[in-house]
Amino acid sequence: MKNGFEEKLNRLEEIVAKLEEEQTDLDASVKLFEEGIALSKEMTEKLQEVKFKVTALKKKGAVLLAEPFEAAETAETTESTDGE
Repeated sequence: MKNGFEEKLNRLEEIVAKLEEEQTDLDASVKLFEEGIALSKEMTEKLQEVKFKVTALKKKGAVLLAEPFEAAETAETTESTDGE
């Protein structure tokens, strides 16, 4: 099963809590830190992807205007739910 963004966020919060504990040894801390960095990178990439999908730039004359990307998002959602 693929981890969702919320699950990754929860795991990252668990890692932070464990790293804040004084009982965590150095080796375990390093492994947790590496896992946290990897999760952070994945989550940042996902947020960038979502940001790109949410905002579409449309050229109106010489001015670029940011407009919601709702029409295409709705079409993608409909297609993905129909195909499953």
